[in-house]
Amino acid sequence: MRSPIMALFKQQKVEDVYEIGEELGSGQFAIVKKCRDKSTGMEYAAKFIKKRQSRASRRGVRREEIEREVTILQQILHANIIKLHDIYENKTDVVLILELVSGGELFDFLAQKESLSEEEATRFIKQILDGVNYLHSKKIAHFDLKPENIMLLDKNIPIPHIKLIDFGLAHKIEDGVEFKNIFGTPEFVAPEIVNYEPLGLAADMWSIGVITYILLSGASPFLGETKQETLANITAVNYEFDEEFFSNTSDLAKDFIQKLLVKDTRKRLTIQEALSHPWITLKEETKVQENKKVENTQLKTKRLREYTIKCHSSMPPNNTYINFERFARVVEDISLMERGFSTLAASHDSVQEDIDALVSIYNEKEAWYKEENESVRHKLSQLKYEYRKIESLKRHLQDDIKTVGASLTGITGKYADLQSQYESLSQELSEELKWIQDLMSSFQLENEACVNGNFDSVFKKDINESLTELLNRSRCEEFLAGLNLDVAESNH
Repeated sequence: MRSPIMALFKQQKVEDVYEIGEELGSGQFAIVKKCRDKSTGMEYAAKFIKKRQSRASRRGVRREEIEREVTILQQILHANIIKLHDIYENKTDVVLILELVSGGELFDFLAQKESLSEEEATRFIKQILDGVNYLHSKKIAHFDLKPENIMLLDKNIPIPHIKLIDFGLAHKIEDGVEFKNIFGTPEFVAPEIVNYEPLGLAADMWSIGVITYILLSGASPFLGETKQETLANITAVNYEFDEEFFSNTSDLAKDFIQKLLVKDTRKRLTIQEALSHPWITLKEETKVQENKKVENTQLKTKRLREYTIKCHSSMPPNNTYINFERFARVVEDISLMERGFSTLAASHDSVQEDIDALVSIYNEKEAWYKEENESVRHKLSQLKYEYRKIESLKRHLQDDIKTVGASLTGITGKYADLQSQYESLSQELSEELKWIQDLMSSFQLENEACVNGNFDSVFKKDINESLTELLNRSRCEEFLAGLNLDVAESNH
């Protein structure tokens, strides 16, 4: 019996309803493309999620994970969270029709600005907190909060509207049910994820602390040279407010970050406590007075721009930070030529990594095609084997039918012979019965003559001869005995 979730997956081609346009982004097993409803003209984002074809395969997303993401999206209706519009399914993909978020990533938007004040940063953090507060009120943890998943609905306004996206790792936290997993982006995951400890809503609060740290400084608090070094820094809570990056940052902002980047989940700020923190609740005038020492805020966006280029090289090729003009502007802002060459080298390594990733994807697809081809060949071989078995059974059945037909013909012949014999015997018996009836009639006449004393020995002799002939023709000893008895009684 189909589940309610499965019933919502429309089993038809999404191309029949929507015009599929340009690619907006991609992940390991998902591609997001722009689409337009053919009937209404409304634009949406189509997220094509590759389904895992078998439990043994590692390519694609398991059906239950896709259903979990859909279930969570169906429960969500909030201004700061992306909306699910429709769901389609084919043999290889599940397609989620989502609200189109066309403003790009938050960090991209901020990196383009010439300056960024704490007041502006607070407004964006407040929107993130509002979205997470809605999720946590429903006991839903996002588990993948990072700059790439914080988008803008429209960037052409002073304070754009934030949308939280990508609920592929989201889970509903149930009371009394322990949940453990190792997932997410190493730079933003909480210590309890690294240590494989029970997870809850507090993991999202740690990620918000990391995002706020980067937003205000352009530096990542735990990022190391390797993944292992990054995870070690997280478990040790090894970070500091470097004067180079935080010289112009208010104490309230630092306090907000410090109370989020706490290893003990019981002491970490909850979403309600974060929303009530003075750095979030204070009016702009008060913040300006508290942060009188803020100077040259342009440095923040410059560092944020550098961070965006170095750490998010997986952005789509049409991203404004990848083109030469933006890169040249970054190089001009760097005072030393040596640092400029280092940035170029980092970009070269990033391009090489992208090329390696594309080659890896190609090799993986090629291996998948080979595996599918082998599977088809195996199934075809099985079908041929089953066909040969059926053909053999068919021939045996035809032989059996012929044998049964021959047997029926023989039986029919025997039956006809027996029928003929029966009719012959029946005719013979009828003649004998008629003869006996005639004889009995003659006996009756003779008996009457005997009573009147009008018979002699010559007539008796004729009777005896007739009886003897009757006995010979009847071929029945019992009948002979009966007739002899009758003759004896007649003589008497």
